[in-house]
Amino acid sequence: MEISSLLEHVGTAIDVVGVGVMVIGAFAATWIAATARRRGPGSEIYEPYRRNLGRSILLGLEFLVAADIIKTVAVTPTFTSVGVLAVIVLIRTFLSWSLQLEIDGRWPWQRSVPDAETTTGTTPAT
Repeated sequence: MEISSLLEHVGTAIDVVGVGVMVIGAFAATWIAATARRRGPGSEIYEPYRRNLGRSILLGLEFLVAADIIKTVAVTPTFTSVGVLAVIVLIRTFLSWSLQLEIDGRWPWQRSVPDAETTTGTTPAT
């Protein structure tokens, strides 16, 4: 078996893993939300469901980007394919950042603020 053929198969397998992570994550997030719903009407459902679903999509996108890099750079390294890869990675990075902002309420490069600081209104010492 040729190395390019092997890398093509590896890239395809990682693609399948990425899609599988998203599908299984969506089912798991839905299952968790459904069981929380059965516990009682007072439990918070929407925000944790959205957070769990977003995390599964983020993880799946990471696998898909890795598969695209493997298939493009290792198998067909032409200027056209690298350009297409760059556009795909930019779009998926934008999606990842947008999802991260929706999940955490902050950009990925911002530090999280401990709960005590947000509730007391104090600012962290520098």
